[in-house]
Amino acid sequence: MPSYFFTADEHYGHNNIITYCKRPFDNVEQMDETIIQRHNEVVRKEDIVIHNGDFTLLPKIKAQRYISRLSGQHIFLHGSHDHWLEKLWLDIWEKSIEEQHIVVCHYAMRVWPRSHHNSWQLYGHSHGMLEPLGKQWDIGVDNNNFYPLSFAQIKEIMSKRPDNPNLVTGRD
Repeated sequence: MPSYFFTADEHYGHNNIITYCKRPFDNVEQMDETIIQRHNEVVRKEDIVIHNGDFTLLPKIKAQRYISRLSGQHIFLHGSHDHWLEKLWLDIWEKSIEEQHIVVCHYAMRVWPRSHHNSWQLYGHSHGMLEPLGKQWDIGVDNNNFYPLSFAQIKEIMSKRPDNPNLVTGRD
């Protein structure tokens, strides 16, 4: 049975992101290798990985080289820098897992589909610099020790998060 994993903002091949985000790496090769190694530590080949934007700034052929080194089956959402995705991309991914509705978008939202029923919203883009609201979490690598997060890990995080501010109780 495959597991779901969620990640964002890997920025493979992007040397300047080390400075911009104060990433603890000496160079882009060290950063890339660390993120790949941590990804492959936890993701199996049958698992499904949702990459929530800003995978790489590089052209498609170079993006494919990174993808070929990563375990799992990959779904890519469009971020600010994913020009390599060309015209075929998703902006929002929604799915119910274990009866929990999840909305994934590169950008944090104030409200999102089913937020009034305590759905979860997973975002990136902010590199750990934006406080989540209710049942939200920044799944970017900068916010999660450069690892993708499993559904089980997100479930644990959300169990400690407050309800969504627009939660409707007592009505359908």
